[in-house]
Amino acid sequence: MSEVLSNPGVVRVKAALDAAGVAAAIVELPGAARTAQAAATYLGCDVGQIANSLVFRAERSNGAVLVMSSGARRVDTERLAATIGEPVGKADAAFVRERTGFAIGGVAPVGHATHMASYVEKSLAAYRDIWAAAGHPHTVFRLSYEELLRITGGQALEVAA
Repeated sequence: MSEVLSNPGVVRVKAALDAAGVAAAIVELPGAARTAQAAATYLGCDVGQIANSLVFRAERSNGAVLVMSSGARRVDTERLAATIGEPVGKADAAFVRERTGFAIGGVAPVGHATHMASYVEKSLAAYRDIWAAAGHPHTVFRLSYEELLRITGGQALEVAA
């Protein structure tokens, strides 16, 4: 097993996928995919098929909010704020690592260090297969929109700009 695939974050994601009954293989990319475009280029897929795991900070409660969004779209933070009932702001790298256990660029939809509210952008439903980060900037896994909803416990919504 490669050093990347034995990374603790990747192992945590694989365990969460196994526990959820998702038989997805973790794919090691030839380089870091810190952006949706980079991941799509490595995978030879549409950038819209990349499910970005974006973490926002709820400004009043200081809670973490996970939004799984298509790499082809941007999250409208005003729509997100209206959905959760409080303003949201950008989460810095320390906040993301503390709440998820992952570094930005490798945040997976599962295997987080803490529980957080989760939402899945409806635009991802347009794709048969979608790809998500697997705990390290060099790893991804493939799944369906329905599987993503199920494993995250996320609420489907339209928050893309």
